[in-house]
Amino acid sequence: MSALENWKQALADGRARIRARFETKPAAQDLFRAQGALVDGLLRDVWNAHDLPANAALVAVGGYGRGQLFPHSDIDLLILLDAPADERSQEKLQHLVGIWWDIGLETGHSIRSVEECVELACQDITVQTNMLEPRFLAGDRKLYKRFTDATLKALDPLAFLQAKGLEQRQRHARYEDTNLEPHVKERAGGLRDLHHILWIARGAGYGKSWRDLVRHGLITDAESRDIQRHERFLHTLRIRLHYLTGRREDRLIFDVQSELARQFGLDNRPHRRASEQLMQRYYRSAKAVSQIDNIVRQNVRSRLTGARSKILALPAAFAAASSSFAEVL
Repeated sequence: MSALENWKQALADGRARIRARFETKPAAQDLFRAQGALVDGLLRDVWNAHDLPANAALVAVGGYGRGQLFPHSDIDLLILLDAPADERSQEKLQHLVGIWWDIGLETGHSIRSVEECVELACQDITVQTNMLEPRFLAGDRKLYKRFTDATLKALDPLAFLQAKGLEQRQRHARYEDTNLEPHVKERAGGLRDLHHILWIARGAGYGKSWRDLVRHGLITDAESRDIQRHERFLHTLRIRLHYLTGRREDRLIFDVQSELARQFGLDNRPHRRASEQLMQRYYRSAKAVSQIDNIVRQNVRSRLTGARSKILALPAAFAAASSSFAEVL
């Protein structure tokens, strides 16, 4: 059996084991860990089997970098270089990406230098967000460190907060009409809003977990427990959607609502079908996510604008103090 066939078989077997384990014990975090470990290992194996430039690094970004790889989600990757790739390096890297696809790893990738990453991040909020949650996989670790330092240095917390707010409002408007078949990722109160909470907190330097938000006083312990409960439900819902439809389906379409309700242990009642109970549960979670999102956004904005006001006031205060001192003299 060729190396390609071995990798392909390892991926198929691994995914089958992960699904069987999830169906026995539907724990989203266990699935994420197992999916991440499987894909990490295969990506590194293929990377190491190719004659790639020594001054290159493989970086997980986006949802994959965050450690939340769903069954049919794209695998977001950044191939980082210390200088723009020449023609020969481009050919090697494109061949590498082709191998990943051949074995069944549907990667969404970009090939960039550190300087290109910083330039694009300053121009495009989506790119900047994607680079906010990187994870080193293989290659030149020093180059990876230079990348993380440079992208964080280029981030303006208040500008980031404002840009993410505009992006969120535009996204909510696009998915506003999906009430009957809501999009569990993109609609208001969905998984993307959970990400939004942690993105703006991370961009402002308040950490990257619910525990960090409690520690910095952005939410309470009770709110942290509540939001994590809703997060687990939404994660499990999206995982089941992917498995049930066999594709990256993130809408609660009519065709699967009854089966999803059954998988969540819900039964028809005299005055309420199981699917209606599921949808009520979804909308309760969506409402809770939106409420926490509003709380964190307002707290972060208040702190950032307050800090900026203090900074802007310093020169004026210094000038006033200097003037008074001159008058005394």
